[in-house]
Amino acid sequence: MGVNSAAQPSAVRVEIGELVLDGFRADPERVSAAFETELTRLVRLHGVPLAANGPLAVDALSGLPPLPAGLSARRLGQELARAVHEGLSGHGEVSR
Repeated sequence: MGVNSAAQPSAVRVEIGELVLDGFRADPERVSAAFETELTRLVRLHGVPLAANGPLAVDALSGLPPLPAGLSARRLGQELARAVHEGLSGHGEVSR
């Protein structure tokens, strides 16, 4: 991921190899769609602070907050995106 502090990122690529959601009963495709929409919105609005000084590769984000069970697919996707963006904003632990 790369972000020029004076401009919008030319490209942001997020790859999630596997996401396991124990305790949730939500349609994975709807969760994924809501996640992508919300993460795109957050990156456009706030950028990727960890990449402010140039390209960044992150292998894993950890230390992110737990999410409450019982969320709708849309809400779950949005909350996941917010948690990931928080990690990319310097909150949580990052493995490079």
